Amino acid sequence: MIRYALRCERDHTFESWFQSSSAYESQVKRKLVECPTCGSTKVEKAIMAPRIVSKKGRDAAPVPAAPVPAPAPEVIPPGPTSLLMAQERELRAKLKELRDHIVKNADDVGERFPTEARKMHYGETEHRPIYGEASIEEARELIEEGIEVAPIPVLPDDRN
Repeated sequence: MIRYALRCERDHTFESWFQSSSAYESQVKRKLVECPTCGSTKVEKAIMAPRIVSKKGRDAAPVPAAPVPAPAPEVIPPGPTSLLMAQERELRAKLKELRDHIVKNADDVGERFPTEARKMHYGETEHRPIYGEASIEEARELIEEGIEVAPIPVLPDDRN
């Protein structure tokens, strides 16, 4: 993970964490990074001192980052990861909503999914919304036959 000090076009400063520098570039290009103070998506990296740890003392205190000017007194900025966390929560909520819609409006055919999808595709049974389980190989075969399939999003909470 990489922590960047960021600044918007209105000179508000904030920090955020990214998986990598390319993840940062991708999110900025898609306007997913926004200033928590004003909502601007015109964001760039601010000057920040790197953290350096010597080989001798990995327990040594890290070099503090260059101070970041505080925003106007009437605005209290959220924590460094709150912007990313807010976007993640919003995305998870939308994925959960999609998953709930599918579960509510489609038949769960379980492991029979490839068979049922083929029957509908070839006109052996009436079309209806279904979901179920298929291996990667079974899904690949369905796609090669021209049968449209898509995975249902699995959220981290679903695995616990």
